[in-house]
Amino acid sequence: MNTTVRNILAFVIGAVVGSVVNITLVGLGMAVVPTPEGFDPTTMESYAATAHLLESVNYIPPLIAHAVGCFVGALVAFLIAGSHKHILALAIGAFTLVGGVWAANIIPAPTWFIVTDLVLAYLPMALLAVWVGRAVTKTPTV
Repeated sequence: MNTTVRNILAFVIGAVVGSVVNITLVGLGMAVVPTPEGFDPTTMESYAATAHLLESVNYIPPLIAHAVGCFVGALVAFLIAGSHKHILALAIGAFTLVGGVWAANIIPAPTWFIVTDLVLAYLPMALLAVWVGRAVTKTPTV
């Protein structure tokens, strides 16, 4: 397969797999850490109107979901890529960071969560995926 096509597929598949992992873990998180009575996440308007009911513990599952989703997506991109593996993995991190910034601007959340999420859940997880990917594939550092 052409290296360029393989790299494009690596990015697309990494982004899709990472997104699916993220969405799945957010859903599971709501089952593990139930939201307070009266909280309504069905629309952005109802979410914004009832977000004040959320407690700190309710923000832990999304933080984990964002970090794990980014890590898995970046690792998948690294493993599939035909070349520039570390760049593609970091591109997944940047892509998910842009999504996190976008979400932080439209979804009400406490400042501690937004800062922690943006600083720890995206680029550091992509870097970790590069490190794990290099270890698994015995790829030399660049």
